Amino acid sequence: MNDRFKPKYYIGDDEFSIQYMSRKGSSSMRRPHEHPFFELYYLLNGERVYFMNDNVFTVKKGDLMIIKPHDLHSTASSDKLTFERILISFSKSFIEQGDASVAKILDHGASRLMRIPLKYQPEIERLLHAMLEECKAEQPHYTSLVRSYMNELLILLYRIQTTLQSLASHEYEHPMHQKISEIAQHIKSNYQEKLTLEQVAKQFYISPSYLSRIFTKLTGFHFREYIQVVRIREAQKMLLNSRESVQMISERAGFEHIAHFNKTFKKVSGTTPLQYRKRHG
Repeated sequence: MNDRFKPKYYIGDDEFSIQYMSRKGSSSMRRPHEHPFFELYYLLNGERVYFMNDNVFTVKKGDLMIIKPHDLHSTASSDKLTFERILISFSKSFIEQGDASVAKILDHGASRLMRIPLKYQPEIERLLHAMLEECKAEQPHYTSLVRSYMNELLILLYRIQTTLQSLASHEYEHPMHQKISEIAQHIKSNYQEKLTLEQVAKQFYISPSYLSRIFTKLTGFHFREYIQVVRIREAQKMLLNSRESVQMISERAGFEHIAHFNKTFKKVSGTTPLQYRKRHG
């Protein structure tokens, strides 16, 4: 594997970060993850497979992934093993400090893939590289300039989005990408039911062993693990949006035994259900 990283530059405490990376060879995130900030993932060259919101995306040169806070996502290699990207993480407050009206743009739309038209790619790449250079040089008032570049980038993305009519459509690069997306969506819609690898494989006309292997490759999750994560994330919503007992929520989330629910909840969330309700409620 041949990797080339530039340093990850930070402004403030979890307010803003940016990093360039290029990589040759197969790679994937160790674990699918979520975080409390926004993320922009721009692919300068190559190709990546992205799993987000129960969908498998093929990200290509000039594509931008927009990830909103707390949306589960992961990346993995496609058949093309070389890629080059710039990744920005930022909080809404970082943008609000410069222009509150621009920050409102962040409220529009869900996490998504934007296929940037060719004519806009040079300007987007100029802004990304300008932010990298400002963070590297740390000249006087560079944080204000970086924030200004971010505002410019967000406004440009908003304008591009309003001109694209096909944002809602999702064309799958490979038939299995669509199949795994359909299976992930099936799990999301039926998480309260008893779901097994064998039963779902039969329903979608795939062998269990192949489903197990390709599901992990494309999503970063083992099949059963994904079911548990979906159930826990739904349980988190119930804990915050209702006053039902933990026992009742456990059953509604598809768990047969409260002890298994509590153990799985702590593994996924890092806390107990009652602590989660108290901390986030």
